[in-house]
Amino acid sequence: MATGSRRIGAVAAILVLSLTAACDPIGSRKPPPLESYDAPTIFQMAETKLEKDRDLEEAARLYGEVERLYPYSEWAKRALIMQAYTYHQAKDYENARASAQRYIDFYPADEDAAYAQYLLALSYYDQIDLVGRDQGLTFQALQALRTVIERYPDSEYAQSAILKFDLAFNHLAAKEMEVGRFYLKRKNYAAAVNRFRVVVEDFQTTTHTAEALYRLIEAYLALGLDSEAQTAGAILGHNFQSTDWYADGYKLLQAKGLEPEAKGDGWLSTIYRQMIKGEWL
Repeated sequence: MATGSRRIGAVAAILVLSLTAACDPIGSRKPPPLESYDAPTIFQMAETKLEKDRDLEEAARLYGEVERLYPYSEWAKRALIMQAYTYHQAKDYENARASAQRYIDFYPADEDAAYAQYLLALSYYDQIDLVGRDQGLTFQALQALRTVIERYPDSEYAQSAILKFDLAFNHLAAKEMEVGRFYLKRKNYAAAVNRFRVVVEDFQTTTHTAEALYRLIEAYLALGLDSEAQTAGAILGHNFQSTDWYADGYKLLQAKGLEPEAKGDGWLSTIYRQMIKGEWL
């Protein structure tokens, strides 16, 4: 009987262990802490999350863990630039900037410093999507892009930075034009002139200059300032004669019995004289 009791007890113990295992399957056990892995392994875990799982948040966290656990190592450097890239892919622009700036601060002479600066610039540039948005982002993008162009002129990112700089610059001009047209529609001609003047003086290399000169003809004629309108027409004709803006501006002047001609000594006349000397546009 004793032997039978022992057998029953053994069976009961096995059942308890089986039930315990069922309640705690292997898949639910906690993985070892990251501290138990070496840097290459954690880096590879981050790569897997980024490329295979597309879990950008977790990938960025793991890249950060490489830097935290193995600071100043070659793996930490690689992880930091990848963290900046991953945050940017996730459209987490603030953290992308922070990681990129940290890379620039820690490794200013490294070959990826140019890419870090480019990522930092993109974190501003990629938020410039609508003309009506706060232009502070555009100014910050221009500043960061200029840094890429001036500090890393021979890098593979310089040409792209130049293109994006021109587009961002054009964006600022578009904003001025939008506000100028708003004032013009409401017959606030003086305010409209001020906006179009900014485009002609400060954004003269953008695609908006021809329209700005045409709008100046409209506004000055409405204000009865014929000489200024004629001068705007002269500049428009000298630089954009083949455009519809010049054709329409010429018609406006003709309707008033006027010709495109530089007159007076106002700000437009100064620009016209500079232009003739080849110092403008």
